[in-house]
Amino acid sequence: MNPERRGLILVVVVLLISGVLGGIYGPSVRATTATTDDYQTAVRDFTSVLSVVQANYAEPVDADKAVYQGAIPGMLRMLDPHSNFFDARQFALLREDQRGKYYGVGMVVAPRENHTVVMSPYVGAPAYNAGLRPGDIIAKVDDKSTDGLTTSEVADLLKGPKGTVVKITVTREGFTDPLVFTVTRDEIPRHSVDIVTMLKPGIGYMRLNQFNETTDREIADALKQLGASSLDGLVLDLRGNPGGLLNEAVAVGDMFLEKGQLIVSYHGRSAPERRFYAVRGNQGMNVPLVVLVNNNSASAAEIVSGAIQDHDRGLVVGETTFGKGLVQTVQPLSENTGLALTTARYYTPSGRLIQRDYKSISLYEYHYERKVPDHPTEIRQTDSGRQVTGGGGITPDIIVPSPKYDKFQETLFRADVLYPAEQGVAGFTRYYLGTKPSITHSFEVDDNVLHEFRNYLLKHNVKYTEVEFADNLDWIKRKIKQEVFMSAYGTQEGDKVLLAADPQVQKAVDSIPQARALYENARKVVAQRNGSGHDQP
Repeated sequence: MNPERRGLILVVVVLLISGVLGGIYGPSVRATTATTDDYQTAVRDFTSVLSVVQANYAEPVDADKAVYQGAIPGMLRMLDPHSNFFDARQFALLREDQRGKYYGVGMVVAPRENHTVVMSPYVGAPAYNAGLRPGDIIAKVDDKSTDGLTTSEVADLLKGPKGTVVKITVTREGFTDPLVFTVTRDEIPRHSVDIVTMLKPGIGYMRLNQFNETTDREIADALKQLGASSLDGLVLDLRGNPGGLLNEAVAVGDMFLEKGQLIVSYHGRSAPERRFYAVRGNQGMNVPLVVLVNNNSASAAEIVSGAIQDHDRGLVVGETTFGKGLVQTVQPLSENTGLALTTARYYTPSGRLIQRDYKSISLYEYHYERKVPDHPTEIRQTDSGRQVTGGGGITPDIIVPSPKYDKFQETLFRADVLYPAEQGVAGFTRYYLGTKPSITHSFEVDDNVLHEFRNYLLKHNVKYTEVEFADNLDWIKRKIKQEVFMSAYGTQEGDKVLLAADPQVQKAVDSIPQARALYENARKVVAQRNGSGHDQP
């Protein structure tokens, strides 16, 4: 099938699905229903425009690109910020995220200065076992040079059927010659729960980074590992969690709430209201709970944190969440593409709308400036009668801003001496590890390491004052140790190094007694209300 005809067919399919599913929110929504003639006219007009463009544009026109990257995304952007079209590669990646697995070598790669760099091999994955490290620059995959290739193209070369072999050539700090690794591809799990640890005796911690098909099982396993029934408190970290599958969010809420409690509801123009309740409930697991969130916690993460907050099951600590309360129905299309179309809106148990306003601001303001209303658009009550607000994400019970980098820290990041926590292993750590045969768990940043660090700053002409160095000494030690552990033991072990000094985590730990008192009071209030037959406390 020629590209123009394939693109036109796809436009027709998208238009028809839009009409059938509905749920299109935006300033141009009309009260009347579009007819088949309207769709035929729209397709005919589009066909005419594309034909004129192809015949007269100054350069040859790629019809696939015009449709896949122009016409369809442009149409969806007019509806709302989250309706989205996926080309074949994007749709395959979406399915991988939902399934929680893919086939390849098991490492995160990213662009760095026109190269593709290993950010972090997954612990236990083929790349990790073969000896690839964060900071390695991928020069070849099999016999194909990576020069001129995008990071996405390199990532695609690394993937392949289970049991197949790929040869990866890298350059590494401290080694004159390239290193060659022969790696056998395998099934790579995308774990939802990537850190499970004890912050202190009696206080458990788990970080949930997404909601995929394995999330409920991983949460259950993590609770067993921590011995949840005997804990004094639990911190559930949803910071940076972009969401995922609705049914998994409901399953996680079910594990913490009591049987019969409402978790979330949704409804839209043509989507009947659905209400999701805790079916099994927490089965007596009443450990005090604190949920950590930030402005990158979205969708399913907001469903869970909103349900916990509305039922006074625990405290929410951190920063106001993203504010994504639009429900997308994912529909496969032709040519292995897909469409995520908004069909409804989420509401927390108290009736709050999670979704932020997007009609009166630009797409840039919505996604990057994260503007929220100056005043709450709605006020609701939790089970115990506390006021909570809606219309702009989940506002924490205790607001703790993320720490800001000072001038000295920013200087080190800009000079590629160290990286922010989520960005892997930078210059000094690559240099340091290139001169050391091995690292053990007893590694600490002592005076010898700091001496090498100072020499590295001098060699790379990084300016600083002794006051700046002294004021940041503890931070420098943690950052170096975090990057070293990330390289030697994986991202999770590196991130654990930072938990002890994370002000949001520390506030969560300090808030455990308050979370316990809140939950106990709410249960009493609800019991009294149910016993007296009154609807309000």
